[in-house]
Amino acid sequence: MFSASRALSAFTAFTALPVFRRLSRRRALTGAVAGLAVSGLLLWWLLPIGASSPSGSLVFSTGVSKGVYQRYGALLKGALDRDLPDVDIELRTSEGSQQNLARVTSGEADFTIATADAVAKYKRDGLPGAAELRGCARLYDDYVQLIVPMASDVKSAGDLRGKRVGVGHDGSGVRIIADRLLKAADLDPEKDITPVPEGLDTLPGRLERGEIDAFFWSGGLPTATVQQLSERFSIRLVPLEEELVERLHAAGDPTSYYRSAVIQPNAYFHVQDGQAVPTVAVANLLVTTDRMDPEMAEGVTRTVINSRDSIGQSVHPAQRVDLRTAVYTDPLPLHRGARHYYRSVKP
Repeated sequence: MFSASRALSAFTAFTALPVFRRLSRRRALTGAVAGLAVSGLLLWWLLPIGASSPSGSLVFSTGVSKGVYQRYGALLKGALDRDLPDVDIELRTSEGSQQNLARVTSGEADFTIATADAVAKYKRDGLPGAAELRGCARLYDDYVQLIVPMASDVKSAGDLRGKRVGVGHDGSGVRIIADRLLKAADLDPEKDITPVPEGLDTLPGRLERGEIDAFFWSGGLPTATVQQLSERFSIRLVPLEEELVERLHAAGDPTSYYRSAVIQPNAYFHVQDGQAVPTVAVANLLVTTDRMDPEMAEGVTRTVINSRDSIGQSVHPAQRVDLRTAVYTDPLPLHRGARHYYRSVKP
């Protein structure tokens, strides 16, 4: 294969020749230059379209220590370490979507995951940096799970009146949707229940010890911590009927991002006894800001899509990441780096 240095050497040698010998060597030099051009074109053709090699450091804000965000983030970091070897990535746990968005807009984090309803609320409230938020991918859906002991008399969300209920950390997406569902069930989240503002790291143990009567969780299916709880303690999922979703929608944006869904019978083998459970679902988004370098955003987005199957072996919700739907990051516009990636792989 010809190289630039060989072509330059050929040209230098050519100019040093006597005049009568130059003519005989002109064809050889022409061939060398032509070969260099062909080699350059071949190299360009073989390089992957849109490929980039960003460098630097990133902070990725995940979620509570035992939640899906944190597990997904840890596996994604492994994939990013392989795909972007010149990028140093730090994971930082958080209380959830609301804190994640605050970190990204303030510059404390570079990428994060947040639910679409939390993003819409952040924008609606006009919080700092809201206009700078950008989406890189729609990931997987979170499913709301209202969990009670098997012997509980709670059969619907309305039955939580007077109960001690885990509602998620103050900075979490769980807290947003728990409060909204309670209101849709005609309950005051502060007066009609005893709210316990904790997360998945502590609530399963408190339910098992009888310190609370129920707790809300919103995450991918199955959530490992809920699965583990079901294997040592008899629990039940409370149906969240379609009527609740209709009431949520009636409240307007950002509740329009919720949809009716079902927890399939095989999600929690020890819990559902072969029955599907109606519930509420909302999409998760990979979020950054318009300050993020386009090459970095493109590289991270590429890894998110390409690592779906490998991550999905351990974090099953990741199997839902789909190139065909990843571009739908409403209510956020796509980051220009992510847009470049999607265009590069478009059939």
